[in-house]
Amino acid sequence: MTDTRSYNVQKTRFLKSAKEKDATAEKSLYETVDSIIKEVRARGDEAVSEYSKKFDNVDLKVTKVSASEIEKALESFDEQTLKDSKFAIEQVKNFAEAQYATMQPLEIETLKGVHLGHRIIPIETVGCYVPGGRYPIYSAPIMSIVPAVVAGCKNIIACLPPSAHEQMYALCHLAGATSIYRIGGAQAIAAMAYGTETVPAVDKIVGPGNAFVNEAKRQVFGKVGIDALAGPSEIFTIADESANPIVIAADLLAQAEHDVHTRVGLAVTSEDIANKTLLEIERQLGNLSTAETAGKAWEDQGEIVICEDEESLVEFANYMATEHLQVHTKDPHALIPKLKNYGSLFIGENASVVYSDKCCGTNHTLPTMAAARYTGGLWVGSYVKTCTHQWMEEEGIRKVAPRAVRQSLTEGMEGHARAAALRLFPSEINQITSGDFPKI
Repeated sequence: MTDTRSYNVQKTRFLKSAKEKDATAEKSLYETVDSIIKEVRARGDEAVSEYSKKFDNVDLKVTKVSASEIEKALESFDEQTLKDSKFAIEQVKNFAEAQYATMQPLEIETLKGVHLGHRIIPIETVGCYVPGGRYPIYSAPIMSIVPAVVAGCKNIIACLPPSAHEQMYALCHLAGATSIYRIGGAQAIAAMAYGTETVPAVDKIVGPGNAFVNEAKRQVFGKVGIDALAGPSEIFTIADESANPIVIAADLLAQAEHDVHTRVGLAVTSEDIANKTLLEIERQLGNLSTAETAGKAWEDQGEIVICEDEESLVEFANYMATEHLQVHTKDPHALIPKLKNYGSLFIGENASVVYSDKCCGTNHTLPTMAAARYTGGLWVGSYVKTCTHQWMEEEGIRKVAPRAVRQSLTEGMEGHARAAALRLFPSEINQITSGDFPKI
């Protein structure tokens, strides 16, 4: 079997490789999540409450966040943090609005009398999962909720773990959520997919989460839409001899502190830069407050790859199809046309992933696990449906119907042929529906 998703191994050499993943954990994960979904689907809020007690150590009688709780959370912000959060909301909103403007309704007459088109229709009810994690990531609700507002979704449901910082409730509200629930993990995905006495069923679920959330999204897909299956965060920097090892190391460790499973790496044409980056990462870990997490991620998932030339560098980047792809080369803009697979591209040393993570305006919910080979990240288009329509005049029917009738009869689909023909010969409708076709 031929697999074109590869790179030239003769022109690449690993200075540091990631450890092999444990494949045995997947079956256990599937079974646990399957059980949670079945219980929530059968018993609704009762099951949600039990799982919150089991996994989050909280005994909640009411999961919906009240207006008074939101108000209290808003009052807890210091002035600057609130201003910064509103700045991030505005930047994401501005970019989403600009993207939405590119999606235009269409109405075209392809043949005389044949009118085709499409409408851009917002999804009515969306569920936004807001991860809790080890940090209160203030940008997380902004990234999933704001584009839904711009798209025009009527109901925007936010679910976040009960352990999430109370200010996260306020941010869900500021971003535009219509209802907010203290429910996390696979039970939140199940509640949004099937609905409970408290949580309304949604049409699509978006937002990243841990392995349980990801597996739950995979299992409910079909009942509801999902944005993508998201694994741990990823960053790769491609570089040449002009790159700064200090900057590269800082960027890699910035992503590594997300989670011990974060995949971080460097592909570079310079062995000198590769070695200096390796040393610099160890140096910076020595005084990084999140080194316990970042260091473990680097130890287990970190990679440094030396590529023979620019061609093999680009080839490796396209093979990796990483979530975040940074380009630290002499002329980073020159490489853009050659780079095909990435979640989001960071062009030049000044474009840190951190800016997108927090507040520059592009969405930080991006494809991982090489999904960038076939999809982009979360954007305003994720919250709408492009739905086609058509209408015919008599002249259009004369052009289209004969071909539709002949094709249907060739395929042995007489019902199709009848439906097409009776519009071409309305005066012979009874003859046609009796199976007697006029000569076409």
